Amino acid sequence: MEKKGSLSINSENIFPIIKKWLYSDHDIFIREMISNGCDAITKLKKLALMGDYEETEGEEYKIDVYASAKDKTLTFVDNGIGMTGEEVEKYINQIAFSGATDFINKYKDKANSDQIIGHFGLGFYSAFMVADKVTIETCSYKKDAKPVFWECDGGTNYEMSESDDDTRGTAITLYLNEDSYEFANEYRVKEVIEKYCSFMPYNIYFINEDKEAEEAEKKAEEDKKKVVEVDTSDEDELIGDVKKEKTAGTDKADDKASDKEEKKEPEKKPLNNPHPLWTKNPKDCTEEEYIDFYQHLFLDFKKPLFWIHLNMDYPFNLKGILYFPKINTQYDQLEGKIKLYNNQVFVADNIKEVIPEFLLLLKGVIDCPDIPLNVSRSALQNDGFVKKISDYITKKVADKLTGMCKNEREEYEKYWDDISPFIKFGCVRDEKFDDKMKDYMIYKDLNDKYITLPDYLEEGKEKYEGKVFYVTDREVQARYIEMFKNEGMNAIFLEHNIDNPYITHLEAKNENVKFMRIDADLSENFVGDKLTEEQTKEYTDKLTELFKKATGKDKLTVKPESLKDENISSMITIGEEQRRMADMMRAYSMDGMNPFGEQAETLVLNVNNALVKYLLENPEGDLSNDICCQLYDLASVANKPMNAEQLNGFVTRSNKLLKLLIK
Repeated sequence: MEKKGSLSINSENIFPIIKKWLYSDHDIFIREMISNGCDAITKLKKLALMGDYEETEGEEYKIDVYASAKDKTLTFVDNGIGMTGEEVEKYINQIAFSGATDFINKYKDKANSDQIIGHFGLGFYSAFMVADKVTIETCSYKKDAKPVFWECDGGTNYEMSESDDDTRGTAITLYLNEDSYEFANEYRVKEVIEKYCSFMPYNIYFINEDKEAEEAEKKAEEDKKKVVEVDTSDEDELIGDVKKEKTAGTDKADDKASDKEEKKEPEKKPLNNPHPLWTKNPKDCTEEEYIDFYQHLFLDFKKPLFWIHLNMDYPFNLKGILYFPKINTQYDQLEGKIKLYNNQVFVADNIKEVIPEFLLLLKGVIDCPDIPLNVSRSALQNDGFVKKISDYITKKVADKLTGMCKNEREEYEKYWDDISPFIKFGCVRDEKFDDKMKDYMIYKDLNDKYITLPDYLEEGKEKYEGKVFYVTDREVQARYIEMFKNEGMNAIFLEHNIDNPYITHLEAKNENVKFMRIDADLSENFVGDKLTEEQTKEYTDKLTELFKKATGKDKLTVKPESLKDENISSMITIGEEQRRMADMMRAYSMDGMNPFGEQAETLVLNVNNALVKYLLENPEGDLSNDICCQLYDLASVANKPMNAEQLNGFVTRSNKLLKLLIK
């Protein structure tokens, strides 16, 4: 069977076979080798199902990975379908002729192709990215098939002959090049298998050939230490060539005891889980299994909030689990992770074409054998099919959330603070998602109850028709919150970074609704008897002159008001539009418009307050300057932190005024 020849390229499948650039990550060759082994086993199992092959009872289908740091080799052994000499010619010697495709075409009326991983026939050649030489020993399942040995040094020349190993299956040995010796290291190989092959459909075992050789050598040395004595006394009868052996210093009873105490070899454990949770029926999965799977896969020992189990067979095959993690940081610092698999073979993290952008904050797995991949199975090809998958995932998430709101409202409210950034971002970015979710958006109000936007507007139509007051910082705006509560007014909490664009989105969708931060322009609900025009002008002129002189702020706007609560002395308000513009400028690193600058702030003074009355009656009083500065600082501190100079002045002045109380 001796034969020599040159590799040929199939004219119908010409690809740029450049071993250095075929795959973006060189470690991916391990995935390709193991995937080929899985394909070989899958083909054999399908043949058995069709009655074309009789399986051996109790046989375990598996892939063994052997590594030798000493010999700088890596070997992949499967007990799958194997190949005949003709098939080696067809599938190996003709580059880019896919054995998987040929098998599917041959048995397309009998076999389901979903579990066949290979498509391009190039996976095998990834071996030459790391190897100077590659050998194949293979024997087909077919009766009387002759085993084949194939060898290639990375060029276009190969050698092919009959092998003496007639074990069914295929063994591929890579003789690693100098730059790739790392892949002969046990821990490096296991790391790559963990990365790409954790959930491949058949057990994967790792064997360290160097350790096995050391253990065999050690055992041989121990055997040599045993002294074999041959008893030749007259009392012993020798029959033929049979000799009685004894271990020095022991008797037969000791021999039997040592046999019983002989340690059993530890059972080998596979490196992968062939039956990951997403492949099971959701009805067969427990809450503990979902949580364990999440914590193991993402090394996150916090429990996820909840999850969505995807299980679709038509019009495309898609399975997976999406987890909603608990959010502990601001939106722009979050990073989820969606792992994409193709028939349980890892492809990549966070493929944006498949997962809607707003769901990339989630964690989970998606397994879709129908997904169109590029030649190296490392990225998606542009395809309208991908958009359909993305739309399906969006729909399933929306269905889960709306179902929870309808049927598990208490749970929905419990999770709302954590999941609302996902939902709001989705509403802003995806119109279809927004249409599904708009009636199920809830907001926490000042009474710590969740309320919908229509309910809020209906509740406050007499006091603030068409206005939605909101809180962005419950501590900084605590004074305003108390004012609202005392007046019987309500507001909602919008404290997340995503809420700025979300408010704009809501106003665009609801033309007659205006959102105003709780510390924006003062609501008329807080005003008692309105000042006359003459009073307003008189108080404005007096107080403006006093405060500009005391504070040194020439552009300060002073507004006298007759507030119902006489305990409120002063407040600073910032116009909603002006503040939003300043926020936007700040977001783009354009700090020229400071919302608390002289041009932006309005100082509201309550003419019913005793301190303000004192200033109106005693503009030239000894304490007037100090009271003006104190009232300005008291109003300012409710809106922003003081700088060092302002804080020092405030503390010194407070001490001065307090001393006057004890004189």
